[in-house]
Amino acid sequence: MQYRQLGTSDLEVSAICLGSMTWGTQNTEAEGHAQIDLALDRGVNFIDTAELYPSCPMDAATAGRTEEIIGTWLAASGRRDDVILATKVAGEGNTNVQDGIPISPHKIRISLEGSLRRLQTDYVDLYQLHWPNRGSYHFRQNWDFDPSRQDSQAMRDHVHETLAFLGEMVTAGKIRHIGLSNETCWGTLQYLQAAETHGFPRVVSIQNEYSLMYRTHDLDLAELSHHENVGLLPYSPLCCGMLTGKYAGGARPEGSRMTITPDMFGRAVDSAWPAIDAYIGVARKHGLDPAHMAIAFCNQRPFVTSSIIGATSLEQLEHNLAAADLRLDEDVQADIQAVYRSQPMPY
Repeated sequence: MQYRQLGTSDLEVSAICLGSMTWGTQNTEAEGHAQIDLALDRGVNFIDTAELYPSCPMDAATAGRTEEIIGTWLAASGRRDDVILATKVAGEGNTNVQDGIPISPHKIRISLEGSLRRLQTDYVDLYQLHWPNRGSYHFRQNWDFDPSRQDSQAMRDHVHETLAFLGEMVTAGKIRHIGLSNETCWGTLQYLQAAETHGFPRVVSIQNEYSLMYRTHDLDLAELSHHENVGLLPYSPLCCGMLTGKYAGGARPEGSRMTITPDMFGRAVDSAWPAIDAYIGVARKHGLDPAHMAIAFCNQRPFVTSSIIGATSLEQLEHNLAAADLRLDEDVQADIQAVYRSQPMPY
């Protein structure tokens, strides 16, 4: 397992991060605990969660259950020091958490205390804003994204008060570092500039969707990641399992995410399947497992710090962890690039 510095922080995180959003619906508490044990045994030291998880399906009745499962593992194992723990405060509009109120110092205080209680810990290593109050182009909202309706000064004021309060939480020892999620280049820069100007905590990471199928980070955000040392934590590197090949030919394995969320959060559209087939074809051509190739592709991008993988079984997790040390050669990358040039935006 490789380990990489998380932005400008003092944290060294594994190149694979264990995602947890299935724990509490698709996975039981015991299965969640077993996944943590296996991941740590294979060198993973980084776990990502959120106050609204589990998310498949997402429901107010189960929100927070994933954090509770991690908390009972921490309490039973006594291994808090072996884990770098990341969680998130939900953004505006998700009524499953605190009636969908926007992120603010008030919201963060309530959410952070709730997360710490459920996680049975005194602090989180990385506290992330799950999505901006103003919305973003992620979650398939890029087709209607219109920043001309945003209030620039209101955004800057929000960033200032948010970072000021997060700084208080860092001073209090409840948070070690802060990160963003589902953010844009401009939005991230507002946090970086405010931190530099006012001495607030600096953003060390950004958790956005990134995979062979969704490469919005390749341009302006890649430049920001490089120059500002803000590492990407890609979620859905397997495109919700679509890049593994398990849905080939219209297959729908029992208990899979597609049987619960048929549109795969807007990913399972007609235009996506030719690209999926092409990438799987590249893997087969070079004797690679498609899932391993997809994860290795993310981990070889120069702006990626740690790719977040999830699983619904120990077999899946073991299989995906095997991608940790895979390096794609120039021939594989050239074939990947050929598919990308022909089908740059499959969904």
